[in-house]
Amino acid sequence: MVAQDMPSGPPKVLVVQREWLKPGKTSSMHEKTESGFVNAMTAAKWPTHYFAASSMSGKSRVLFFVGYPSFEAWEKDNHAMEKNATLTAAIDRALVSDGELLTDYQQDVFTYDPELSLHTGDIVHSRYFEISRYQVKPGHRAEFLELVKMYIEGYGKVSEHANWATFESYYGQDNGGVYIAISRMTSLAENDQFMGDDKKFADAMGSAGMKKVRELTAASVESTMTNLYEFSPKMSYVDDSWAKEDAFWKPKGAPAPKKAAAPTTP
Repeated sequence: MVAQDMPSGPPKVLVVQREWLKPGKTSSMHEKTESGFVNAMTAAKWPTHYFAASSMSGKSRVLFFVGYPSFEAWEKDNHAMEKNATLTAAIDRALVSDGELLTDYQQDVFTYDPELSLHTGDIVHSRYFEISRYQVKPGHRAEFLELVKMYIEGYGKVSEHANWATFESYYGQDNGGVYIAISRMTSLAENDQFMGDDKKFADAMGSAGMKKVRELTAASVESTMTNLYEFSPKMSYVDDSWAKEDAFWKPKGAPAPKKAAAPTTP
């Protein structure tokens, strides 16, 4: 499901699992324990896929993204997994090994808002996510939505490269007035381009427009935080079509991709 949805656009329901690593536990050690999950899903030929991204800023952690077309599809996937004794046993074993490396684990659920997003598209050829988290002040959602739409209109006019998919928190620790904007990059060199776009945006908005932006930001945003993540194919379980389209998703030593099966719901 995620493999079919995400290359052409963000999923309607996004489950994000976060794992914080203990100090001194290297990425290679984590890749080894995560292979237990990948191997289990591969052996079961499970139709739901996910991919991982490791932090390049902030505390050492890995994010796992699982997309669904609906909450019903998420429910069916969970129930089907519970009924598969072989798969659940393999995952339980992997959890024990993986847990030795972690200090914490958290799962949050977000819903996609296309009206607050810009230039979303294919992530198969991307390599990084820049994720910005916005905590909106209680009672000031209307001002925040107006602010985002100003950014969409402004950057939509001055940049072909600026992009973000906006999700609103639905379940989890971050529930309640929290939005995340996920921007994709194929190279960190794109950040240099984005810095130039910021100036173009300010010039296009003019002094009156930027004054409005500052006022709406002050009125609606409680806090913001932005971090950078790099995709990790060795910790990802993606559809074969991704590996066929971009060899990046086929780590060295991995089996050759098979012909992609038709989308199914477990």
